Amino acid sequence: MAHVAVFAAVFAVTSLAELPDKSLFATLVLGTRYNPLYAWAGTAAAFTVHVAIAVAAGQALETLLPHRLLEAIVAGLFVAGAVYLWVTSFRREDREEMDAVRQGERPPSFARVTGMAFAVVFLAEWGDITQVTTANLTARYDDPVSVFLGATLGLWAAAALAVSVGAKSLNVIPMAWVRRISAAILVGFGVYSAIAAITG
Repeated sequence: MAHVAVFAAVFAVTSLAELPDKSLFATLVLGTRYNPLYAWAGTAAAFTVHVAIAVAAGQALETLLPHRLLEAIVAGLFVAGAVYLWVTSFRREDREEMDAVRQGERPPSFARVTGMAFAVVFLAEWGDITQVTTANLTARYDDPVSVFLGATLGLWAAAALAVSVGAKSLNVIPMAWVRRISAAILVGFGVYSAIAAITG
């Protein structure tokens, strides 16, 4: 049951935190301009690689640092991520790139679209809030497999939503509130980790 709880928590946090993210908007653009399944495949592959890197980084933190110091660092990173999401929730979204998706032809090549999606998302995800959060959750819980599966499937689900719903969702889903809800969840994790660091 502990594994299921960790999986569910990681899935919820990563899928929600990814919704307002730049790489997901890139996936949305690719999915409306090209074959959505091809765009999703490239995005999913890039997410998988990044989650593996984040889990490895989280395990390294767990083995190299004393427990209390680790908890304090994790708490600080969670709170920093929450602040970032909260501040960015008040920015105006730039929709010019969404208008651009109506231009151009759809190339039929699976390799071309998948490779393009992989490259765009792989580069965009470095140092991203979901990558940092995944590393934090790996360090927080002694269950890298559940964290890997939860984060990977959470990101895959967010990407699937982006390519299936398309650009019209930007006028319906209040992304500012998605960011704020994600920030509140990260604050909760931060407070929990801070208490664990204080109490030992």
